[in-house]
Amino acid sequence: MTESRRALVVTASNRAAAGVYPDTSGPLLVEGLNRLGFSVDGPKVVPDGEPVGQALKAAVTDGYHVVLTTGGTGLTPTDRTPEHTRPLLDLEVPGLAEAIRNRGAAQGVPTAILSRGLAGVAGRTLIVNLPGSRGGCRDGLAVLEGVLVHAVDQIHGGDHR
Repeated sequence: MTESRRALVVTASNRAAAGVYPDTSGPLLVEGLNRLGFSVDGPKVVPDGEPVGQALKAAVTDGYHVVLTTGGTGLTPTDRTPEHTRPLLDLEVPGLAEAIRNRGAAQGVPTAILSRGLAGVAGRTLIVNLPGSRGGCRDGLAVLEGVLVHAVDQIHGGDHR
């Protein structure tokens, strides 16, 4: 792939969107994506629920190669990121989501397996839902570092080396 890889970070948080506290996980993802050579927009902070779906739809339409979401993957009544991600996906990449959960559990965070985050491809955009915690985002980045560039290349027609 010869064009610049573009990424967007979307933070799903009612309280951060309302200014109750600052978003701390989104900036962490921006830094991680920058290290991987992506041109990154965001974090775009939106309330949980439908605004997440709207941000994802816009990102796919705008041709982002990758969208990482943070937040909204847990079990609380307002955690709805997977429900707004799944309808957009043309195919899921369950191994990626499982690897992220397993990484958290292996780091001594048993609640990591409660994340309902998804990973998949919508059009030519890879979407990965990460937990809202900084630790969960670090675990996600650790998994993505080894596969993200390759996944984007594959989505855009690249071949195995």
